[in-house]
Amino acid sequence: MIAGCDFSSSPSRRKAIVVATGTLQQTRVQLARLETIESLDDFSAWLRQDRAWICAFDFPFGLPRELVHTLGWPLEWHACMAHYASLSRAQVRDTFAAFCNARPAGRKFAHRATDVPAGSSSSMKWVNPPVAYMLHAGVPRLIDAGVSLPGLGHSSTDPSRIALEGYPGLLARELLGPSPRSYKNDAKALQTPERLIARKDMLTALEHGQTRLGLRLKLTHAQRERLIDDATGDSLDAVLCLMQAAWAQQQHAAGHPRYGLPAVVDPLEGWIITA
Repeated sequence: MIAGCDFSSSPSRRKAIVVATGTLQQTRVQLARLETIESLDDFSAWLRQDRAWICAFDFPFGLPRELVHTLGWPLEWHACMAHYASLSRAQVRDTFAAFCNARPAGRKFAHRATDVPAGSSSSMKWVNPPVAYMLHAGVPRLIDAGVSLPGLGHSSTDPSRIALEGYPGLLARELLGPSPRSYKNDAKALQTPERLIARKDMLTALEHGQTRLGLRLKLTHAQRERLIDDATGDSLDAVLCLMQAAWAQQQHAAGHPRYGLPAVVDPLEGWIITA
């Protein structure tokens, strides 16, 4: 099974975690199901299910090496994540704010090597988007579930469950152009017809395989309508992560090591799949 996960660090009925599951046959990705998960405990339970999967998760798996070094935190990934998990969100915010305040304008945040090719936010950002909290909530649960985390300094206990860092924004920009249109918003007042049209255009391009991944998305009519109607974009983001997981499975099947990750990855920072 392949899967893509649009994650929330504080899931609820209003803002749930969304998981898209499916299968890959040659170059066709068949969406099987969209699941919603309304608590972090239920997310942990999903991870622990006794079935094989490759899943791309939309949250960072590591912190910038520059940040970790400056703070004097452990430089080995597992020890660093254990230390990070021991902090409260308030401690994370205050520590990262102090780091930023000590740096010049334009260089407030440290970045991982993968952020440049992926166009992603620094994993130490605690607002807009709060990816630091997503890492804080998500990675410890991956570790506790005993999944495999390729490219990181972590020895897996179950190689049948493969967790990869995904980023839907990377694929969304390819689908919508270099100056991409917005396709989602959580605020109802900003859920415009233009964003709805953008979601339709993205799905059409995915169904026709018009991305560098070379994969075609297969949907039922009902699934397509659900993805279009979800103006928050959470369901579509889960599907974008599903496509990234499918590419990783394809790379693995072709004999490429570590599911298509680069030959050299900083084992403290990690890497976004397909970047």
